[in-house]
Amino acid sequence: MLAEPSLQENNPEKVREDFPYPWWILYVDGVVNNNRAGARVVLITSEGHHLMSAIHFKFYITNNDAEYEALINGLKIALEVGVVNLIAQSDSELVVNQVNGGFQSRGPRTELYMRCVQCLLQRFGSARLEGVPREKNGNAEPWKKWACKWTMCC
Repeated sequence: MLAEPSLQENNPEKVREDFPYPWWILYVDGVVNNNRAGARVVLITSEGHHLMSAIHFKFYITNNDAEYEALINGLKIALEVGVVNLIAQSDSELVVNQVNGGFQSRGPRTELYMRCVQCLLQRFGSARLEGVPREKNGNAEPWKKWACKWTMCC
């Protein structure tokens, strides 16, 4: 006698809804100094693996722009690898508060950056942007050592 197929076998969307997607963490940081500008991105998988990326800007950019660029690129990377639930963390109080609605954006470029981040955050199943102290951003010594080998000295 054959067993009756389960409800889940007949409804693949139901299976997808019931599957708990793990949370990933994204750390971002933009850096501008006298002769260099760049961004650091660390995406931590639900299993604890670190995916690191560094961006070097060869054009004039402000520190706030670098922070936004780091966040935008980090969010795009997370979407590209299929992250569904994300906690993004930045040490830029300005960026975090502008994106979350606590501060107004000033100027058309900042407004575009802010709206881009808000749009990207909406593409996740669940996502939020949190502020973290500078010393806790980047999540660990291996990242700092790797970043310093690149071009951005600590």
